[in-house]
Amino acid sequence: MTNEQRAEALIRKYGFDFASIPKNEIRELIEQEIKDFQEGSSEYIRLLCGYLYCVGDITDVPLLERAKYGINMDVGCMVDREWIDSLKNGGVEGEFVNPRADIIRSFIAYYKDFEADGEW
Repeated sequence: MTNEQRAEALIRKYGFDFASIPKNEIRELIEQEIKDFQEGSSEYIRLLCGYLYCVGDITDVPLLERAKYGINMDVGCMVDREWIDSLKNGGVEGEFVNPRADIIRSFIAYYKDFEADGEW
């Protein structure tokens, strides 16, 4: 499967009910992808990192940073720096604004109708 196909399959498996997504499994998938990155689109690793952002906390920042900065420039561009910054600051920006909720809504909007290019 291509990275886009793997991303689509992951969305079908987990959807966007973040309370039911197993954080440790996502962490393991990211670790595996860092260890054995599949060339091509960076959509799969981006999706994994987005899921970890949505279910994670500050303890996940080092893994997200390894994924963003440790694979290649294409992946680095795809993994959003704001996910890392948001986890570092507890998801709060200012006194009354919670950008974490906005970031999560944006993540869902981007992936809710995601379809891989080409045939399966």
